[in-house]
Amino acid sequence: MSGNDMNADSFRQARLAIMLTAAGWGKAKRKPLAGDASFRRYERLQRGRDSAVLMDAAPPREDVRPFIAVAELLTGAGFSAPSILAADAEAGFVLLEDLGDDTYTRLLAGGGDEQALYLLATDVLIALQRRISRETRAKLPPFDDKRMLREVQVPLDWYWPAVMEAPIDDAERERYLDLWRSLLPLRHRLPTGLALFDFHIDNLMLLPGRAGIAACGLLDFQDAVEAPVGFDLMSLLDDARRDLSPALALRLRERYLAAFPQFDRADFALVFSLLGAQRHARIIGTFTRLCVRDGKPSYLAHLPRVWRQLEAALAHPALGPLKDWFDRHLPSARRLVPELKARQ
Repeated sequence: MSGNDMNADSFRQARLAIMLTAAGWGKAKRKPLAGDASFRRYERLQRGRDSAVLMDAAPPREDVRPFIAVAELLTGAGFSAPSILAADAEAGFVLLEDLGDDTYTRLLAGGGDEQALYLLATDVLIALQRRISRETRAKLPPFDDKRMLREVQVPLDWYWPAVMEAPIDDAERERYLDLWRSLLPLRHRLPTGLALFDFHIDNLMLLPGRAGIAACGLLDFQDAVEAPVGFDLMSLLDDARRDLSPALALRLRERYLAAFPQFDRADFALVFSLLGAQRHARIIGTFTRLCVRDGKPSYLAHLPRVWRQLEAALAHPALGPLKDWFDRHLPSARRLVPELKARQ
């Protein structure tokens, strides 16, 4: 660490001390919590019987302002995002309500009621579309062509060179992007709504002391966007970290569609597949990057599942040209988890 970095860190820690003291948590005991795929770090603060969670998201790699804005939007609409107890957005610190340790991931691993948990999460998604007004979600970043095209290039930037041992040439990259450009307008067959973007079991919690949809705690929503309805349902059902039985996935999808009879089912199926293909392609690249660039190889264990999910999404007839591209350039033999090493 350079002298400038040390000075900047000391300055941030001084600001943190001021924030915690002003909020009454200056003398709390602090214990690290598990991190995530970002550059954020978390600590649990203990003050007698009370506890809180500190998010440490140092700029410029992280920006806590979107998290704060979406948290306030969600809590204001009756959803169980953690309340903001204190914040120094410029320094990248947020003190949050502690929602506990009962993530869906932990509960399901311990034999929790899978059907009940997923039904609750699906009901939250239905309520999100009903409660968040068009004017409110219009304030969020749009999930537009520019962003979607940027994201579908992540596998070209990271997975392709890992398995091909050479970068993709510019002409082939452009052919790939042209396929996406021709397909992305299909998503407009459905209206838009609020998408929390990372709606999966690691970011959902069960809060037993609360009733109805408030019993589902929400985490990691700073990337929320205005996207076609069904985006978060796709993220929940096609979770990169966990397989869901086809029967339960169908039941949840039917529950969601029953709440919105105005949606054309054929259009919903098409958009669901398109959004899934876009997301799964991005995740394949992202998980590779987490290993190669960030030294987090554990994410590679999920790649076979994400490839299966991408294949299932590409099976929709409308996505045939894109399926042909993947089959030609990244066939089955190229979809095995590569032996990757973090860059030193």
